[in-house]
Amino acid sequence: MFTILIPTWNNLSFLKLCVESIRRHSAFDHEILIHVNDGSDGTLEWVRNQGLRHTHSTGNIGICFALNQLSRLATRDWLLYLNDDMVCTPGWDTALLAATSRLATPLCFLSSLLIEPNQGTNGNVLCRDFGRGPESFDEAGLLTYAASLREADRSGAASQPTLVRRELWHLVGGYSIEFGPGMSSDDDFLMKLWIAGCRDFHIIGGSLVYHFACRSTGRVRRNRGHREFLMKWGITWREFRRDYLRRSATVPSGELPAVPVPSMQSRMKRMFHGAKGFPLEDLRAWDDNPSRHLVLSEPPR
Repeated sequence: MFTILIPTWNNLSFLKLCVESIRRHSAFDHEILIHVNDGSDGTLEWVRNQGLRHTHSTGNIGICFALNQLSRLATRDWLLYLNDDMVCTPGWDTALLAATSRLATPLCFLSSLLIEPNQGTNGNVLCRDFGRGPESFDEAGLLTYAASLREADRSGAASQPTLVRRELWHLVGGYSIEFGPGMSSDDDFLMKLWIAGCRDFHIIGGSLVYHFACRSTGRVRRNRGHREFLMKWGITWREFRRDYLRRSATVPSGELPAVPVPSMQSRMKRMFHGAKGFPLEDLRAWDDNPSRHLVLSEPPR
């Protein structure tokens, strides 16, 4: 029913858990596509042995290039972006599919409800520790906990897993590569959806996914995504999420502008950062290994 896009970067033990959970806990036969960044830990050989369709780059090209590579191979109507350090629980896909049938428009953005071991400030994440890695993963405890929950759907946008129609993905051009290796690329994607007319942003309470959290971002040189978002769109990501995404469920259609209007505070911040120069230096600083940009497409198997 879905094409599942999974970028991975030398995270084989997590990737195995992720793919196994999709196969065991899905009600439908989903198409799984994997982009292997580097793969020197045995990931590339494992993916090939599993017969999974995939693309491969000789270094870490980041999630924007990886997702765009995978999306062109997709054959299903819905694209689901899933991190390699996530574990799906039973019913995760049926809840998402049911949500798509309830919506009157294909212009929608759906997220699963995450369970994470770390206590954070995000009220849309359930905090419960079932392990910080494969070696300590308490699968039985997670499945028992997930089965006991009866969470309602919530308005707003969360992080992965995220689901959009393939035509909508391509309409807005997928993920923007100027946000490489990926920080704030999700916010940029949401802005592009908003401008395309999407107003239905929902977190589906019946779709529960465990997230070990940040197994790759701690190893990469980060771009200053929040600044890049501000320079590109003229508004801070916080203001966009607070005044537009969160309000879209309660404000009547048409009252929020099609192109978000920045506050004076956002305008001043943009002027301040603009005086320091456009943030392409983030990309140049990240480019310490030009060979990473060689992207090799694997033929379908």
